[in-house]
Amino acid sequence: MPQKVTISLQPVDKILSVNKGTPLIDILYEYGIEFPCGGKGTCGNCRVKLLNGELAFDEAQQKKLDKLKLGKEWRLACFCKAESDITLEISQFENIILADSSTFNFRAKTGYGIAIDLGTTTIVAQLIHLENGHVIDSISGLNPQVRYGGDLISRIQSCLDGKFEELKNLIRSEIGKMILAIIGKHTVEVRKIILVGNTVMHHIFSGIPVEPLSFYPFRSLHLHVQPFSPEQLRWDLPKTTKIEFYPAIGSFVGSDILAGIAATKMAERKEYSILIDLGTNGEIVVGNREKIICASTAAGPAFEGAKISQGMRATTGAISSVIFENEKYLAHVIGNVPAKGICGSGLIDMMAILIQQEKIEVFGEITSGEEKIQVSGKVAVTQQDIREFQLAKAALAAGLQILLNQLKITFNEVETVFIAGGFGNFLNIKNVVRTGLIECEEQKIVKLGNTALIGAKMFLFEDDNFTQKILQKTTHINLEGDPNFQDIYVKKLMLE
Repeated sequence: MPQKVTISLQPVDKILSVNKGTPLIDILYEYGIEFPCGGKGTCGNCRVKLLNGELAFDEAQQKKLDKLKLGKEWRLACFCKAESDITLEISQFENIILADSSTFNFRAKTGYGIAIDLGTTTIVAQLIHLENGHVIDSISGLNPQVRYGGDLISRIQSCLDGKFEELKNLIRSEIGKMILAIIGKHTVEVRKIILVGNTVMHHIFSGIPVEPLSFYPFRSLHLHVQPFSPEQLRWDLPKTTKIEFYPAIGSFVGSDILAGIAATKMAERKEYSILIDLGTNGEIVVGNREKIICASTAAGPAFEGAKISQGMRATTGAISSVIFENEKYLAHVIGNVPAKGICGSGLIDMMAILIQQEKIEVFGEITSGEEKIQVSGKVAVTQQDIREFQLAKAALAAGLQILLNQLKITFNEVETVFIAGGFGNFLNIKNVVRTGLIECEEQKIVKLGNTALIGAKMFLFEDDNFTQKILQKTTHINLEGDPNFQDIYVKKLMLE
């Protein structure tokens, strides 16, 4: 049995038991710590304060700490492994850090607010001091609706099968419990709560029928902001607490993407930029301060582990990265445990290696004729997994191409490509480009973490005019409605 060590996290009051040698990046991203620079140690956002125990650091980390003007009690989580029992203070961002590493210039308010990212799979909530923008506490958990299916289509089908009220009450109750848990540890007066999420989550939480999202052209007339009172939601909060679920942009592009647009400042920039969220529902956005176009793709499920034979989310036991060295595949497994499956970033790495080594043909066939390729332990990539990757890759690459075509631009005119979501924490950008998922220079791609949560925190300080300005210049399109979609999609299926 592997030796265990204990990690105590403050002020969130969590005690974790992990295998000795587990990288902190494998653990802390689940507790609200972001790794925007992708673990390079350049942003300092993963800084943790060592309160007790030992956490080794080398000369390279010392130089990073010196550059960031951090004292000897600080460490950068992306560099560290848990080799013994430790106590860490995980100070979230001191204020809201945006895509360009600048801070959000907010108008200070009294009291406290809560920003909530309601995802298909996970829920994250943060308590914010409205006077200074500081994150006081953070809580996360699984969306209890997962028992009704891991993807949006399954949730919609469950609603159509008569489970709508059950799903609505389940998510309202769960978020209510999370809010009480987070404010129960602090003597605070919550003035405002902002929720963001995809359109299906928006509708179910708000009690809006999802039938229009179940058939073409997937249009709903109820995308706007939904206000609530604590009494309506049965949340034990002051009656004056303002609660709003922010507006969706289109059928499968929700307020989580609206928040991402705000966090990246896409709507303020003269230069073109791209936002990609490869969560359960793969959304893509392209634009600048003049015009923004967005769409959803079928890319998300494969990268979240759905339809992959041993696919899983980026949690303990998942192969998150793979390299080929000394004639064998070397896999990093999240949590320093035996591999149970492979997540999206690990799958992308394997595909890049197989393409480079010419072990798969341009149309995806395994050249050896075998049905699977062993990765680590009992985990393998099958011929069908490769097909699923091709479909997801083609969906994303074709979607990007169509949005660029609509704006009459190319990747050459795009300044930055932002990748949102926890998925990006483990992503190898070189392999993203090598597989043809994103067809631009590596240096243009920036991993951002949870832009939905960053945007939701921004919304706590803004009024409706802020989001209306974004919505007025944003157009949602149906990719399949583009006359060139089929031709572009088929071309993007190829692995070159």
